[in-house]
Amino acid sequence: MSPNDVLLRTVTKAAIVIILTFSIYLFFGGHHNPGGGFIGGLSVAAGLVLLFLAFDIETVRKNIPIDFKKMAGFGVLIAVLTGVSSLFFGEPFLNQTFGHFHLPIFGETELATAVLFDVGVALAVIGTAITIILSISEGK
Repeated sequence: MSPNDVLLRTVTKAAIVIILTFSIYLFFGGHHNPGGGFIGGLSVAAGLVLLFLAFDIETVRKNIPIDFKKMAGFGVLIAVLTGVSSLFFGEPFLNQTFGHFHLPIFGETELATAVLFDVGVALAVIGTAITIILSISEGK
């Protein structure tokens, strides 16, 4: 790409806000509706790939200094520990529990352990997808 891609970079800055907002919606909507950790994480990865395409990889890596391999491993660890934790309470693997709590800003809110599992899945998907994309871009 030419170094003067003003239109692409300007549209990317607006689109990334929309993509990441929609990713958060997909993530939190996944407990009761279609969505969840996998598709939320995949859409975050798609937004990051758009940043890599609009700006050079070094610029994005400098501004987002995350080791995506560690992120993937940490996500798998969270997902597995969430599943195993139910075994300590005599419940089957990946059994979830939930409750309704009154939170000051949000009011009556349902909190579920399935959200922790979805966080692990999202981190694993983001880390894996970006690691694959960066590996392909290196050409090794």
